[in-house]
Amino acid sequence: MEKPVLSMPGYRINEYLLVLKLPEAIWRKIEKVKEAFAHAYEAPQARWGKPHITLVRFVQYELMESRIVNHIKTISMGQYPFKIELQNFGSFPSHTVFIQMATRRPLQQLVQQLRSQTQRLMKFNEENKPHFITDPVITVATNLQPAQHHKAWAEYDKKHFTGKFIADSLLLLKRPVNGKNYQIAERFIFQNLPVAVKQGELFA
Repeated sequence: MEKPVLSMPGYRINEYLLVLKLPEAIWRKIEKVKEAFAHAYEAPQARWGKPHITLVRFVQYELMESRIVNHIKTISMGQYPFKIELQNFGSFPSHTVFIQMATRRPLQQLVQQLRSQTQRLMKFNEENKPHFITDPVITVATNLQPAQHHKAWAEYDKKHFTGKFIADSLLLLKRPVNGKNYQIAERFIFQNLPVAVKQGELFA
């Protein structure tokens, strides 16, 4: 089945990622892992993707962006910062190696809340629905050849990785459909505000 053409004359359509922001120290630590992987297994794609924890992936008209941003802002204002622990490596046979998330529950609760409150706004059409990631990971390298994956996983299955940080914000990234680089569209800070306070601030 052919993939539907995502275009509409006069309307800009974007690909969006909603990601958990990583602190610079963790970001740089993961960048070193990705660089070492790219060198060891001749996998340049490990260098291309920047480290991030994707919670939602979707396609939508840019004119819908402000409404989506307002909903995510409301959720973020009520969200409390929480600790994330990263631990060792995992694999999707036979194409991807990733860093595992030891912390799951607060992430899953956040994704569920996003799904319940934004899914309708993020849906482009029946063929392009938002993808909510209930078990996020941090990709080291994907689109590996089976032989590359087999060789790499034989080593990374035994490797150790640890990291801890406080998750305190989300980033909404966007790029034109089939574009190359994502740009930051919006940042959302976790404020742990009561519902009445966050609604009053949002609609004041």
